[in-house]
Amino acid sequence: MQELVVKVTVGAEAPERTNQAFTVASAAATAGAKVSLWLTGEATWFAVPGRAEEFELENAAPLQELIGLVMESGEVTVCSQCASRRDLSEEDLIDGVSIKGAFVFAEEILRDGVQAIVY
Repeated sequence: MQELVVKVTVGAEAPERTNQAFTVASAAATAGAKVSLWLTGEATWFAVPGRAEEFELENAAPLQELIGLVMESGEVTVCSQCASRRDLSEEDLIDGVSIKGAFVFAEEILRDGVQAIVY
């Protein structure tokens, strides 16, 4: 099975890039790829319940639906430093979203056969 790691470094301040990242991750998951979606920087806020629902972009699928598609067969992770800077713990996040550090991200993207994309 093909593996894809998508790292989102932007949030509501860059709506089209944000939406593109979540759309690509969910499309890959729907197509059968093993997807790992990493939320960093301002994208970290989308892991907090209710925040994805606040995101709006014309002609775009709702962000919470795209996150749900990824979580059905893959995983969503928040950068540990980004969570710490925002005073967030796993208890503050959507059920099933974890917090991990750069070492885990590096391990994921360095495996053979993994495609990594950063938005």
